[in-house]
Parts: sequence; structure tokens; C-alpha cells
Amino acid sequence: MKSVAVFCGSNRGRNPAYAEGAAALGAELASRGMRLVYGGGNVGLMGIVADAALANGGAVVGVIPEALVARELAHAGCTELHVVQSMHERKALMADLSDGFVMLPGGFGTYDEFCEIVTWAQLGIHRKPCGVLNTDGFFRAMLEHFDLATSEGFVHESHRRMIVEASTPAPLLDAMRAYEPTFAAKWIDRGEKR
Repeated sequence: MKSVAVFCGSNRGRNPAYAEGAAALGAELASRGMRLVYGGGNVGLMGIVADAALANGGAVVGVIPEALVARELAHAGCTELHVVQSMHERKALMADLSDGFVMLPGGFGTYDEFCEIVTWAQLGIHRKPCGVLNTDGFFRAMLEHFDLATSEGFVHESHRRMIVEASTPAPLLDAMRAYEPTFAAKWIDRGEKR
């Protein structure tokens, strides 16, 4: 795992722990010689994780849609900055450039990016680890809902286990490095009648 995509908020959030977690992840990636791939912004948790990686000598690759560059949100300090036409193109390029994926606190865009990449793993499109940095329990309710979807028969147990989680960066990255992908059919019971 040499490159990790990070999906996170373009806001900082109210709890200072979120910014601290983003900075800790950026620093941890740099200390391990892992390249950060992220949304290319200089605001919110995006800017914090990138700044921390850069401050610790890490390589940072930003992928940002042209419409957001025009609003002057692009991070000028990125090692590489890819300007793309759409959000779809952004997600596809981030996936291609990365060996693993981490979700930090954020909003709808963050959830969209992470859930899409987990769905791609579920469908066998990739076999890369997907991690959640559960800073100060931010994702507790979401993870419980994933457990509910599993117990109610909407998500296969092996697919639920594809999401690696930890509350701090070092154990999360260690677990992602140790991740062994398994494949199960997405459809739990193909004989089920409509």
C-alpha cells in the first residue's frame, strides 16, 4: 500500500478532534512514505490532512474538478494537482491512483465517495482496503447502521468486514496493510422471489 486516498470534509466540523485526526493521518502517511491522494482542496479537513502530509515531507496528489479550482479552492502546495471535468472523473482517478481508501469525518460528498468505493469492492471491481478513521466516535451511528443492514440481510457479512475501522491512524493503516480481501457474491440469495 503505497498510495492512500482520503475522503473527508471541506469543512472542519465543530469538534477540534476532527482536525487533530486529519492532521495525525497526514503526518502518519508521510512518516510511512505513503502518498496521500485526496480531493485537492485547501479548506476544511481536506486542507488539514494535505498540510500535515506536506509538513512531514510526504507526497500529496490532489484531484479537483475545474469548477472548484475556479472558486480558488485548489491547494497550491500539492506535489501533483490533477484538474478534471467532473466529480465522476475525480472519483475514478482517485481510485486509479490509490492502493487503499480512508474516510474521515465529512458530509454527503464524503459518504458518497466512500460508499461508492466500498460498492466497487463489493462487486469485485477492486480488492483494495477501505478504512474508516472513527475519530471521537463520529462514525458510530453509520457503522451501527451498516451492522443493521447486514443483520437484516441487505449486506453479506464478508462485505461488512471489508470496512476496516480504528479510532487513530496508526492502527487503521496497520489493519489496512494486513487486509486480506475475500470475495462473496453480492447477492445473498439468488433464489429469492420478487
